Amino acid sequence: MVEAPRRPWTRYDPGVKRTHLLLVSSCLFLVAALSQDEAKPTGLSAGDLKFQWDTTWPGVPSDMQLGNTHGGIAVDSKGQVYFNTDSENAVVKLTATGKYMESIGQKLEGGAHGMCIAVEGKQEHLFVAHTGRHEVVKLTLEGKPILTFDWPRESGKYESKDQFNPTAVAVGPDGRVYVADGYGRSWVHVYTRKGVYQSTFGGLGSEPGQFRTPHGISLDDRYSPPLLLVSDRENRRLQHFDLDGKFVGVVATDLRRPCGVAIQNQLCAVAELEGRVTILDMKFEVVGHLGDQPDTSIWATNQVARDKWVDGQFLSPHGVCWDRDGDLFVMDWNREGRVTRLARKTVETVK
Repeated sequence: MVEAPRRPWTRYDPGVKRTHLLLVSSCLFLVAALSQDEAKPTGLSAGDLKFQWDTTWPGVPSDMQLGNTHGGIAVDSKGQVYFNTDSENAVVKLTATGKYMESIGQKLEGGAHGMCIAVEGKQEHLFVAHTGRHEVVKLTLEGKPILTFDWPRESGKYESKDQFNPTAVAVGPDGRVYVADGYGRSWVHVYTRKGVYQSTFGGLGSEPGQFRTPHGISLDDRYSPPLLLVSDRENRRLQHFDLDGKFVGVVATDLRRPCGVAIQNQLCAVAELEGRVTILDMKFEVVGHLGDQPDTSIWATNQVARDKWVDGQFLSPHGVCWDRDGDLFVMDWNREGRVTRLARKTVETVK
């Protein structure tokens, strides 16, 4: 009779069991911690300003293709947000909470660029600089065209309409309209509220008061009377002018190709095409930078695919706008369409 082989004798050691339990528990804790870290919202800060990167915004339909975002953003008195694209959606309109409402101004497809909203009487109107049509269009907030600001033939700066390629528009307190010819010949033109050409200032150059791509123009209402703030992109600076176009001063330099600015209270947000948004104070001193893109190879390009986007990092900021709550909206120049909301954190939220 063959005896069955005996199992090797082992001694029960409760310490080994405890070690195994500790290892398993540690692994589970590590997995849970990593999961929580992945789910943690991305926070950004500039000085004392705190923001949260809103991954749920904009709330457009899942099947909507935004297309190339190469324009601007505006917010009306109700907090509704407008941003444009080069696609058939033209101007996308959202509620204050980011829910999609409608697409307006479909006839503006392909070339809608900088935008602003201005009040006339009791009505708000949307002004859109259009590089493809070589003009500025005034619309109702429902998208109905009201008035066209044609190329400034009377200025004597152009031989034909196609030399005029406006990138930005601002409206003064008296209704005058200021149009920056950023992709054309680097002039800023002034029109009456009825669209009649009035005057011109700037021109190509690097001297104070001149421009190399006046890509953006905004009303700086922190001053009395307000001033015009021009984003002089290729000179990498911001310049102030009075409402008659008289040069006031160079107020910020050494920026990373500023495309546009947005003003709220004492703050100025600057969209810089080379990968970041900078916050400046009333004296144009740097408060801080937001979303600084570490990969310099993707600065100033619209080719970054969606699966390469990283929360908390901008690509090529092109447009910027505040809302009444201090939230900041940033448009990246991107072929697939990227517009981001940075939700402002209050002291209570931070706590």
